[in-house]
Amino acid sequence: MTLNKALATLNDLKYEACAPIKFSKFLDNTIKEPQVIFRNISQLFFDMMHHYIPKGVEEYPNDSESIGFLNYDFSKLFVNDSDEPFFADRLFSNKLINLVDGFKNGLQNNTILLFEGSTGSGKSCFLTNLLDKFEEFTKLPEGMVYETLWRLDIEKFGGFLHLPQNQMERKGMPNMPFPEKYLDIPCPSHDHPILQIPKSSRRKFLEELIVDGEFKEKLFGEKEYEWVFKNEACTVCSSIYHKLLEKLGNAHEVLEMLYPRKYQFSKRRGEGITIFNPGDLSNNKPNTNPVLQSMLDNLLKDSNAVKYIFSNFAKTNNGIFALMDIKENNCQRFKDLHGIISDGVHKIQNVEENIDSLFIGLINPEDSKIYLNQPSLKDRIHKVLVHYVLDYNTEVNIYKSKFSKNITSNFLPHVLENFAKVIISSRLNSDSKVFENWIEDPSKYEYFLDEDQLLLKMDVYAGHIPVWLSEEDRKKFDSKIRKTIISESESEGVAGFSGRESLKIFGDFLLKHLKSDNLLTMEMVSSFFQAKNGELENKIPAGFLESIVDFYDYNVLQEVKESLYFYNEEKISKDVQNYLYGINFKPGTKEKCPYTGDFLEITNDYFENIERILISDSSAVMRKDFREDMQKVYVSQTLTTEINVEKKSLSETEQYQFLFNKYSQNIKENVLLPFIENDNFRSAIQEYNQETFKKYDRKIKQDVELLIKNLQTKFNYSEEGAKQICLYVLDEDLAGLFG
Repeated sequence: MTLNKALATLNDLKYEACAPIKFSKFLDNTIKEPQVIFRNISQLFFDMMHHYIPKGVEEYPNDSESIGFLNYDFSKLFVNDSDEPFFADRLFSNKLINLVDGFKNGLQNNTILLFEGSTGSGKSCFLTNLLDKFEEFTKLPEGMVYETLWRLDIEKFGGFLHLPQNQMERKGMPNMPFPEKYLDIPCPSHDHPILQIPKSSRRKFLEELIVDGEFKEKLFGEKEYEWVFKNEACTVCSSIYHKLLEKLGNAHEVLEMLYPRKYQFSKRRGEGITIFNPGDLSNNKPNTNPVLQSMLDNLLKDSNAVKYIFSNFAKTNNGIFALMDIKENNCQRFKDLHGIISDGVHKIQNVEENIDSLFIGLINPEDSKIYLNQPSLKDRIHKVLVHYVLDYNTEVNIYKSKFSKNITSNFLPHVLENFAKVIISSRLNSDSKVFENWIEDPSKYEYFLDEDQLLLKMDVYAGHIPVWLSEEDRKKFDSKIRKTIISESESEGVAGFSGRESLKIFGDFLLKHLKSDNLLTMEMVSSFFQAKNGELENKIPAGFLESIVDFYDYNVLQEVKESLYFYNEEKISKDVQNYLYGINFKPGTKEKCPYTGDFLEITNDYFENIERILISDSSAVMRKDFREDMQKVYVSQTLTTEINVEKKSLSETEQYQFLFNKYSQNIKENVLLPFIENDNFRSAIQEYNQETFKKYDRKIKQDVELLIKNLQTKFNYSEEGAKQICLYVLDEDLAGLFG
């Protein structure tokens, strides 16, 4: 029973049908789906990329200064179902998409795509996954392309010559049965079937064939379809065509022997996809098929009509030719590509082959001298840098992939991302003129920026515009600044901790701290990088660790304040409106506020209680000056102009909005003050959700419950993490530190 069930799971594994079809059927498919049929390797590769990669996301859709630096999801291409996932950060993702989109304009023509990156950058993993997905795509209906197969009708050539055995041996003919009805001859160069129509007649033929007006305009007018009218059939196919035309005298009858079939790409067999590693030996001998050659000679009664000979380059025509690492034997292969890329032609013996392949190579920076010293070869290269990851979100995803997707649950919020930022800081350049031109006064961001402004750069590389930027600096963050910052990344990610090193470092950190009873903290991260006699810290920019800890401390303090603060907008609004009315009267009076309907007992204490919230300097003189200034604005602008003339309500006026925002912000800023010296508050946090929590008074229990629940719902803390971060904020006196 178990055996039968196991065997039943194999029922879905069936042979992939790729039977040839008549040329007339192929033309019928062409009329119906011209966009699918007319694809060379660059168009197929373009379609493959956009099949696996969804449309990029613009997080700021209304941003007029956007440079199209989008968030792309490459998981279907590089991660899902991959033995060794490759994680493309936002910078590399945008470069790759821009590169592929350039294929529409013939970018890959006469070039080799060279992906250059340091050891440990993941470029080999990138190319392996890319080629695997390309092969997978060609097996889908969306990725099907046709190649040429000739099916010669034996009867029309008078059949085979059945010579005596000794004559057959002298002529080198095989001692084997001949096919009875048809002789199939596959094109060794995987020619697109449309190329079998003579070049001189192709344009007129397609003008009559294509009925889709929109596509016809593209076909005859756009660069991506130049190959349809420019390329020629390989020498094997053109020889067959001319011999058949000579024999049959009619092109229509010739093309009836043309049977297009699905192009079957196979990386392992080297069909359509060929990968050479540096140690692979070269074999420049021509490929032949003696049996097929003998049958052709016999059937055509002419041993010189068709020479079935081709090179390894022909096997990847309309496919991908890849050099995994340009060193050792691949150096010569790389140099040999020069002539092929320049002319699109390869000579094998006295036969010319047309080669229209996508050439891809991987190279380390130290090996770039192979093309830098040859200007003519250098001009044929389109280089793409594969740097170490510079997007901290991608770095975190790598950790999750290698260790566990649930590893985040072992960290307090932000700590894992900050670990990644420390690693990435080692890969960035510390000097950047563009930030000097952008942020004129970095000191105003003392809690958010490190000295070299690497934290800000990391946000830009991750596609974030920090909320803490002033409105002035936000406006200055224009397209020119953004393009300059992104362009600077081209010189980064080549030094510092490599991808392999970062995984080892992260593994060592987990090994040291994962058995801790508490969630992993920023303090643990900082201590870890400072340990080992500076072995790690020496690669990190000076002062960066201290800055990222300060940034973290300030951020969690704001989260705790936000969580403890009960935002009663209605009460704040009433307080502000009452105050604006009350400042028009001297202390010792009682008035009814027309805006709220409240009865006000106007005293010095009344003013002091509100003004201590509104202004940080609580001296009597400063409060009195502030009150007088507000009263003048109220009379001269708020009441006289906005209310009486413009007919605004008090809550719509500029003065009200100013005081409302100031009042709200200052209440939140000082929300922790009543609890800092309160031992019961700290103890209640420790005992939250325990039986002993019930002993505390109602107010403390309400405050602690509000705090813990808000940290969970607003900032994704677990209950244990919320308690841990609250105690950290209190014990480290962060309110006093950033007060």
